[in-house]
Amino acid sequence: MIEKQNQQAPDMQFLCEEYLKNNYIDPEISERLGVKRGLRNPDGTGVLAGLTNICDVVGYQRDANGTVLPAPGKLIYRGVDISELVKEAYDHDRFIFEEVSWLLLFGSLPGKSELEQFQKIVAQYHNLPVGFEEDVIMRLPSPSIMNKMAQSVLALYSYDPDPENLSLENLMRQSIRLIAGLPSIMVNAYQLKRRVYDHQSMYFHVPIPGQSTAEHILSTYRADQKFTHEEAKLLDLCLLVHADHGGGNNSAFACRVLSSSGTDTYSSIAGAIGSLKGAKHGGANLKVMEQLRNLQQNIENYRDEDEVREYLRKVIRKQQGDGTGLIYGMGHAIYTLSDPRAVILREKAEHLAMEKGFEQEFHLLRLVEKLGPEIFAQEKGNKTVCANVDLYSGLIYKMLGISEDLYTPLFAISRIAGWCAHRIEEVVFANRIIRPAYHYLGVQQKYISLEERK
Repeated sequence: MIEKQNQQAPDMQFLCEEYLKNNYIDPEISERLGVKRGLRNPDGTGVLAGLTNICDVVGYQRDANGTVLPAPGKLIYRGVDISELVKEAYDHDRFIFEEVSWLLLFGSLPGKSELEQFQKIVAQYHNLPVGFEEDVIMRLPSPSIMNKMAQSVLALYSYDPDPENLSLENLMRQSIRLIAGLPSIMVNAYQLKRRVYDHQSMYFHVPIPGQSTAEHILSTYRADQKFTHEEAKLLDLCLLVHADHGGGNNSAFACRVLSSSGTDTYSSIAGAIGSLKGAKHGGANLKVMEQLRNLQQNIENYRDEDEVREYLRKVIRKQQGDGTGLIYGMGHAIYTLSDPRAVILREKAEHLAMEKGFEQEFHLLRLVEKLGPEIFAQEKGNKTVCANVDLYSGLIYKMLGISEDLYTPLFAISRIAGWCAHRIEEVVFANRIIRPAYHYLGVQQKYISLEERK
């Protein structure tokens, strides 16, 4: 395979040169034409593209003149601040991701009997359709779990007796099937990847009835199926804070764009997974962990703030790190003073970090969070930034003994409830295909016959 690709390389080089010779778009033209690149306004806020009842992301406020002012971050699911959901989960020692899924889908908090019934339905659907593992997952291994998840979601279409039906009842059935089944797809795809690409043993555990989503993931992921209650609660917390982030985040918007065309549920969700895979979206926590390893290798005293500060300054100046000038885990498109998800994960992860021997890693991330805004302001002209959720989520997964192969897939597991809620809202209420415009910059040319071309 590698040899074959090398043989094709000269042809690809020729084609790339031909493309670059005839194609270029100057970013400055966007400014002149008023094109909002990335659907972002000049002040960095997002272009208003739709209406939603599902989720509100608050990161700034505007004064009387419309100027954007930094503000403490809030994440609100259907009118409920996620801090209240976290408090409920820990005050009453409950797993809460299933309740959050209900809240996002239906718009209200479930009663006790409703929640119990919903939990039973979700647990039942942890089992994939008969033959699915053998026919779909086992037959075509992938080094990327995200790609395998997208492929498997598309394959579920063939196991659905009514895949094209866009009625509310059918959309709801498909949504619950995906919320419950995607964790099983993820773990099974990972086990196959271990065997084929990592040359390690794989093991497939039968789902245990009555487990929460977090417990189900840990019990099917680990060879001995053992985990502590605190570990499962922390994973449940990660699922909670990642469950949705408004209709404008890249993957939810991708899902809504696809849904607006009238396509099926499986195509829409597979598209959202493809979006989330990108390093600029769901893959960012992997870059944080790479950055953390670089910090550990280059910092002699991890408690010396001056040493850490100067290292981060060199990162911004592209003298350290991966050369991009980015401090991963810092900054967000909406949040300014704080990302509530990062605050929650930091508070709840500290005890496990000390208990499992990750004190150095945790302290380094705390210093990145503390010193990052100061350095950004000095180097980037008073730019207001804060730690984002990716700063701590990767370390939590590492503390739970979860492979980096699953960091972004776990994000997808969390986000599936939000995606399904946005899809249903788009199909049932928006009822208009999303179709923005692009300004054409190409030059006019006449067709020249092949014989006359040089």
